[in-house]
Amino acid sequence: MCFRLTVIVCALVMSTLPADARQATPEPTRASDPTTPVEPDPNAADAAQIAELRRRVDLLAAELERLRSGETPETVLPDERRRSLGLAPSAATAYRRASEGGSFAGYGEMLLENFGRENEAGAGGAPTTRLDFLRAVFYAGYRFNDHFLFNSEIEIEHSNEISVEFAYVDYLASDHLTLRGGMLLLPLGLVNEFHEPTVFMGAKRPETEQRILPTTWRENGAGILGSAGNVSFRGYVTNGLRGAAFTSAGLRGGRQKGANALAANLAFSGRLDVTPVPGVFGGVGFYNGNSGQEQIALDRGHLALGTTVVEVHGQAQLRGFDVRALFAHASIDEAGEASRALRLPAGSPIAETMQGGYLQAGYNILSQFGTQLALTPYVRYEHVDTQHRIPAGFFRDPSRDGVLKTLGIELKPIPNVVLKTDYQWIANEAGSGRNQFNLNLGYAF
Repeated sequence: MCFRLTVIVCALVMSTLPADARQATPEPTRASDPTTPVEPDPNAADAAQIAELRRRVDLLAAELERLRSGETPETVLPDERRRSLGLAPSAATAYRRASEGGSFAGYGEMLLENFGRENEAGAGGAPTTRLDFLRAVFYAGYRFNDHFLFNSEIEIEHSNEISVEFAYVDYLASDHLTLRGGMLLLPLGLVNEFHEPTVFMGAKRPETEQRILPTTWRENGAGILGSAGNVSFRGYVTNGLRGAAFTSAGLRGGRQKGANALAANLAFSGRLDVTPVPGVFGGVGFYNGNSGQEQIALDRGHLALGTTVVEVHGQAQLRGFDVRALFAHASIDEAGEASRALRLPAGSPIAETMQGGYLQAGYNILSQFGTQLALTPYVRYEHVDTQHRIPAGFFRDPSRDGVLKTLGIELKPIPNVVLKTDYQWIANEAGSGRNQFNLNLGYAF
């Protein structure tokens, strides 16, 4: 490599020197003639050529130093472009590579939960305080060339459970069109794709984005991603949910997570976002597909268990303010027949409809002081009801209709490390809600 660079430098030197400097024998000096036209001063031309030569040598020296240090050249990936690809900051590492090769990144978080001694009805029986290393996650990616790229997320949950969160191959047809296939994060909500602890506010993810949008929600399939101006979209075809695992608590149990997924029923999911100005975006997400997977049988055949989820979301991050809002609604066909076939208790059926939403706001009180240190108090109001409408012949589980009020503060000494603490007032229609204090330490790289 050093020999090659030396040859390049020598070639540049020879190509940049003036022609007369490369002559073996200098021309004889001519007597001055006042009638002879004045020629341009060769010294000025030589000075310009020497300056250009120095610039090129400096560039070669910088490139040699980069190669010696092992640094990877990176391209700029604006936040709008990253979001249009459905990527959290660390998950986008493979897309920042300017050349072929591998990439490595990750994140993790630890959560402390302390529960109130009594619930809202005055009953005791509080769970023991828990300290859980929720997850340690590693991204591994590889850019094969300018068009093909692999990206994956491997997660260790609770220190002993290993799973794949996503793994796919992208074909980057252009800056505005991508084809994707593999295990995919479904493009719904504000957290499912962007679930790094340094990205979402709160020590815990919102309940709506755990029960109705069952974060982290991933399935096997393929799709297309694109953008045009300030509009971006994603559309996937994947295996459907497994309805036999639905409960009165929501859709979360129906995720197949890519493991020998039943695919008798497929599903479509999509998302459309508009970014009117940098830092502000809003949009809608949609999911539709049957969830029976030929597992729930009646006399006339198998239940289709059609499942539809629609959500509306928005986020604004401007001048230190961070405001987020989301509403999600889910409907399940044949919920009554499925509840009876699965022999669910009369008070805990699969609901015909579920819905929930939240509004959250925070302000970085250090945002106007020109420091990367961030201190952000935040508040969140959330209402989630996974028994919004139940099938005839069953009755509601009132504990599934709850309101959560969260007040907290997050500290980021640097953008890659966050300490979040909050207190949650939790109430439900059954009177069994129990307040809790949470503390979360997170990182991303």
